Amino acid sequence: MDKLSVTVITFNEEKNIRGCLESVRWADELVVVDSGSSDSTLDICREYTDRLFTEAWRGYGRQKNLAADKAANPWILNIDADERVTKGLKQEIEGLFEKGTELDGFYMPRKSFFLGKWIKHGGWYPDYNLRLFKKGKGRFVERDVHETVELDGRAGYLKKPIEHYTYNSISDYLLRMDRYSTLAAGELKKKGRSINISDIIIRPHATFLKMYILKKGFLDGYRGLILSALYSAYTLSKYIKLWEMEGKDGAS
Repeated sequence: MDKLSVTVITFNEEKNIRGCLESVRWADELVVVDSGSSDSTLDICREYTDRLFTEAWRGYGRQKNLAADKAANPWILNIDADERVTKGLKQEIEGLFEKGTELDGFYMPRKSFFLGKWIKHGGWYPDYNLRLFKKGKGRFVERDVHETVELDGRAGYLKKPIEHYTYNSISDYLLRMDRYSTLAAGELKKKGRSINISDIIIRPHATFLKMYILKKGFLDGYRGLILSALYSAYTLSKYIKLWEMEGKDGAS
């Protein structure tokens, strides 16, 4: 039966990392790449694995590729510190390896929670992510934010989800929105994207309508309304930061 390495990147994740590693302690290998935590993250990680490395931060995609490169086994499952592998997903992966497969990677649904509740609409579920792949067949796109796996081969889909415990508070979202919108604006600038007035006037409203109306975010009650509004604010923040990066003369 094939063996599995689980890879995780960390930075000051003492609130999340124990639950994450506990959910994958059944794997053949746990690889953690930390970027200089100053809290108890490293002490907690040492309780679960000796495959613990410290590397300077290189961006999300590059950091996850570093972790994959250190994995010893033919299959890699990448998860984030605020995610958990459910018992059902564990059993599904183990069953897959017992039977064998000719596929090179697998998407899995992600069940995300916001302010303590599972969000079922607004584009948040099933939110398929390619996280399980053969070493050498999958690589993360090396960009600063919104990294995804590019697979050299054929992919399948698993049924059981990863659980994602994101945004413990509105303040948590706003702090991360500031960081991610800066990174996303930088990515747009690298691609030579220039801002226009519709990016500021139309895109934020379109984001809200897409999440809240078209993807039925309203069915998640106040949380769906709040998330749609926050994502609209993220879109606005990303594009006005791009305008700022252009030297405040890119808008027309």
